[in-house]
Amino acid sequence: MKHKNFLIISAFFTIVVIFPLHAEAGGKKASPSPDAGSSADAAASPATTSTAGGKMRATPFRGMVAAVDEKAKTFTIAGKENSHVLKITDKTIITKGGQPATMKDVVANEEVRGSYYKISDGSMEAKIVKLGPLTDAEKAEKEARRAKREEKKAAISPAVSTSPSVSPST
Repeated sequence: MKHKNFLIISAFFTIVVIFPLHAEAGGKKASPSPDAGSSADAAASPATTSTAGGKMRATPFRGMVAAVDEKAKTFTIAGKENSHVLKITDKTIITKGGQPATMKDVVANEEVRGSYYKISDGSMEAKIVKLGPLTDAEKAEKEARRAKREEKKAAISPAVSTSPSVSPST
């Protein structure tokens, strides 16, 4: 009988206390802020607008420029399955070979990489656009990160093994 009462009380506690707290915490992330409809927020750049979870994150991209529309300030990156149209704004940082560049430097059939913000209307606004192949500095930085990652992996591997390396003799 005691076990049955304990089970009923714990089930009640779970339903009444835990589930509402869990739903409330999850709802805060998904619900829009009350002032999201104001015109000041609509005019702000994605880099400065904040979502309920914090600032928007930039998504990386890389590929080849398929088309450029200087009038609309957009360029298209062709993918295997679909293509992406990225818009260049006044806040977009454009570089070519590590040096500052402009929209006129973006040409078709050129390597491009960088990051973009996905806008609520579905369009993509470029944050950083790097034209051309990797520079020597970028290659060195990439190699340094790779070496550091390998170092970290090597330091963790011996510590993970807890079995003795020598088998006991009989």
